[in-house]
Amino acid sequence: MTPAGFKLTFLALMGAGVPVAIAMAGSSLIYVMVSGNVPDFVVIHRMVNGIDSFPLLAVPFFVLAGNLMNSAGITNRIYNFALALVGWLKGGLGHVNVVGSMVFAGMSGTAIADAAGLGTIEIKAMRDHGYSTEFAVGVTAASATLGPIIPPSLPFVIYAMFANVSVGALFLAGLMPGVVMALLIMATVAYYAHRRGFGRDVKFQWAKLGKALLELAIVAAFPVAIWAATEAGALPTAAVVVALALLLVADWKFRFNAVLPILTPVLLIGGMTSGVFTATEGAIAACVWALFLGLVWYRTMSPRMLVKVSMDTIETTATVLLIVAAASIFGWMLTVTRTTEAIAAWVLAFTSDPWMFLLLANLLMLFVGCFLEPTAAITILVPVLLPIVHQLGIDPVHFGLIMVLNLMIGLLHPPMGLVLFVLARVSKLSFERTTMAILPWLLPLLASLILVTYVPSISLWLPRVLM
Repeated sequence: MTPAGFKLTFLALMGAGVPVAIAMAGSSLIYVMVSGNVPDFVVIHRMVNGIDSFPLLAVPFFVLAGNLMNSAGITNRIYNFALALVGWLKGGLGHVNVVGSMVFAGMSGTAIADAAGLGTIEIKAMRDHGYSTEFAVGVTAASATLGPIIPPSLPFVIYAMFANVSVGALFLAGLMPGVVMALLIMATVAYYAHRRGFGRDVKFQWAKLGKALLELAIVAAFPVAIWAATEAGALPTAAVVVALALLLVADWKFRFNAVLPILTPVLLIGGMTSGVFTATEGAIAACVWALFLGLVWYRTMSPRMLVKVSMDTIETTATVLLIVAAASIFGWMLTVTRTTEAIAAWVLAFTSDPWMFLLLANLLMLFVGCFLEPTAAITILVPVLLPIVHQLGIDPVHFGLIMVLNLMIGLLHPPMGLVLFVLARVSKLSFERTTMAILPWLLPLLASLILVTYVPSISLWLPRVLM
């Protein structure tokens, strides 16, 4: 079999509706067996080596941490916090939707969890306050894309493994783009509020707003206090323990809504950038923190719920790792058959301008994102596009942000957009009406994509400063 036959076999299997993992592994195995140039056992050997990776251990633990947070009653606390912070604005529940998704993104790491968990509460609340179901679904879909951009992020972990870049750098790089996306979505909500005459959904109260701002100030002061204590000569671990103890006392005394959940990404990023733990160890720390909140502090999780969460995590992890294993042998076959070299040569012959390449890459990734879920798309696209990225001098961390953002937008597109299906089920709208409701909200997301693509400092400023 020729290299062209290998690629045609893969496309034929995909066209026949075969799951992407089976299509990648199957086409590779068929090529090996027919060509006879490589022993058959190489397929299994490469697949096993593909998942025999210490950084990849972060995947099940981040999935578990997100599931634990989603099942521990944290969503209601996040919603109440966002309501106190921005619910008094015109079109308030639309803004609450965005702010709530920003906070929840710091715990779940996936758009699906955001749409299915927090989205259920948000859509019901917006309906009860007189918003159309289409408007509620549209803003929920747009805000759900923040899940994998604001750390922690499962797609970032997968990309980091295939692109051989720092997970911590990717997590830091996602913060500023996440804020930019949230601001543009909130600007769109404000536009619709002005155009349609939306009112305020809750009465403005200084006490509630002051408490919400105090919670934000406490979370912001946490890393500053630890840094100051460390500079003064205290051990980092001791400083963290003391700061957490004081925070728990304050939470018990004043009954904050969301200080402890919001602290999750702060602990993760702070620990990784300071060298206290790696990304994999950080994922374990996130699980311990989520278990503490659910079982000990809030006591909203039972042993029965813990078993269900564990089984859901095993199912998700098995799916992800099967795709990664299949992608390992598929990527190796692309290299052996010189497919990646051929694609790189073709692209570079067409254009050597990084800006033009990024435009073409965006169009490709938006198209691929409509048909493949993000993990599968990352595993296929990274071996093909990353050699070109290196040759053109584009920062791979910056490109990782671009890739993940493209694929998140793809989750809102038919025919395979998973967020589209989740929101259609949650809102009980038809697939067609859900699609039409989401279309206007692609504008702020595409504007965010353009800014992130052509203003690299949005993504790279924090990693360069802190790492």
